[in-house]
Amino acid sequence: MLRSLYDWTMAQAEHKHALWVLAAVAFIEASVFPIPPDVLLIPMIIAAPNRAWLIALVATVSSVLGGLLGYGIGFFFYDSVGQPILEAMGKAGSMAEFNEKFNDVGFWAVLTAGVTPFPFKVITIMSGWTAMPLGTFVVTSIIARALRFFIVAALLRKYGLPIRDFIERRLGLVFVAFVALLLGGFILVKYL
Repeated sequence: MLRSLYDWTMAQAEHKHALWVLAAVAFIEASVFPIPPDVLLIPMIIAAPNRAWLIALVATVSSVLGGLLGYGIGFFFYDSVGQPILEAMGKAGSMAEFNEKFNDVGFWAVLTAGVTPFPFKVITIMSGWTAMPLGTFVVTSIIARALRFFIVAALLRKYGLPIRDFIERRLGLVFVAFVALLLGGFILVKYL
């Protein structure tokens, strides 16, 4: 079953609409979707290493645009829902202090979340919620997502064939490692 799923993913990665699917996944992952675009990005680059830069560009642009949606969710829904609740609880003052502290390190928070496996959507929504300056958010998102996706693209373009051979020979081990990393990321997010 795992082999057929791998073969199906590789076939989808070579499909003529794969870039559009990647764009959609990268967009919604940056605001609400729990699965990172890497699940498509990596097989797409392995399947077509000559398109690595285009694939990374599509993922970057779509992720930044999706990040703007996440920012909007945090910005617009905090005022209408979150703030009245906090005021009723007498916590509005502590929120202002949190917002100031977050925005003091906001560049680094966005950069770190954008480059690492940490869910980017958490930071995009928090950036809107704390009213981080939009320019800072956009520039940092572009830098972070470009770094992440273009580094992956460069590594896979250069070492793609040996990586593909390794994955195909040790598919079970690679799958277990991927699931462990994914679960570890969710556990880190929950307890940090």
